[in-house]
Amino acid sequence: MQPSILSRSGLLILVSCTLCAPASTAKSVVIPRWAVTSNDNKQFLDSGVLSVLPAPVKEDTVSFIDLTTSPPKRAFELEAPGSVNGPPLSVAVTPTESLALVTAPMKLNPADPTKAIPDNRVTIIDMTVRPFKVIATVTVGDSPSGISISRDGKLALVANRNAGTISVLSIAGRVVTNVGTVPVADLAKKPVPESKSTASVAISPDGKLAIATNDGDSRLTLLKIEGTTVTRVKDFWAGLRPYSVDIASNGKFAIVANNGGAQGDVDTLSLIDLEVTPPLTPHVVDTVSVGLSPEGMKIAPDSTYAVAILENGTNKATTFPFYNTKGKMVVVKIEGKTLKRGSEIEIGQWCQGAAFTADSKSILVGCMVSKDVQVFSYDGSTLKDTGTHIPLSGGPAAIRTAEP
Repeated sequence: MQPSILSRSGLLILVSCTLCAPASTAKSVVIPRWAVTSNDNKQFLDSGVLSVLPAPVKEDTVSFIDLTTSPPKRAFELEAPGSVNGPPLSVAVTPTESLALVTAPMKLNPADPTKAIPDNRVTIIDMTVRPFKVIATVTVGDSPSGISISRDGKLALVANRNAGTISVLSIAGRVVTNVGTVPVADLAKKPVPESKSTASVAISPDGKLAIATNDGDSRLTLLKIEGTTVTRVKDFWAGLRPYSVDIASNGKFAIVANNGGAQGDVDTLSLIDLEVTPPLTPHVVDTVSVGLSPEGMKIAPDSTYAVAILENGTNKATTFPFYNTKGKMVVVKIEGKTLKRGSEIEIGQWCQGAAFTADSKSILVGCMVSKDVQVFSYDGSTLKDTGTHIPLSGGPAAIRTAEP
């Protein structure tokens, strides 16, 4: 018997058949309609150095890209603070696409607008109204960077880069509240900025655990989640400067991008096994080389592969020995508990994050220099440039959809 669609709202599909699980255990599947970007309008690369644009500086923006059209196109844009500092995971969307949460790692210094200083805001955007609008701001720790929302839409975790903490946010309808802080950095052992750098955090599909990256001292931190109570379980290690982290939609594994020292050395992605039973805990089981500075990384919705977005020297001065005019996107296939490098393709300059369409066949990549989102296709073996470039009002520092 063929599967049948029982309900469809554009966001959720419930599928059942005689060979599937009983209706009582059927699971809703998120079909993202929107890709959301956080666009930095205040900073740029000046001979490889992150610098503040000369006054007057435009406001940062958030763009909403409609994935139901072919090709995808920008539909809405509004002002909200953001920053290219930190990993390209500084925006998250609730499963029902009712809210978007955007972190602001850095802001202009009011006393000296030629410099940027840590911000501490998370902007809440209502996506149920037209046009979308900002409805609230929540204060968290210094330099909030990576953010993740649970699959039930009731919890968000924020990695506060300069504070070395995780902020816990409860979500009730359209009300978002800061309900706690979890120390992550080992400040007692190493009370210096390098011990902080809590860059990103990912929540497992079942909502029971999370993994945070600490690139300053190359640690990963495993967190246990019980309601809005989040506790630190243990630290473990993958590679040099773990940065972006993502957990597969099937819940079986996570992948972390190790950003390295940005000196031209080849960097890596590591696979973390989550299919463990006590006394075992999640741990790294494989690592693969991908190239120079995989700042962005995302696992496809079907959990069969991930993409690494490589700076590839594009964010360096032209005198840098490994400078390139083009970045790279590299496919990494997941085969059991191993990673296998696959197809690669050139992308734009100083590109950041990636997002997928629900079928895992289209990949959107945000690029800072060209201030656009570039769209690529993947057929299971080969990456191709579709030629679609979606212009934005600023540099897309982060891009995200609702998690599958």
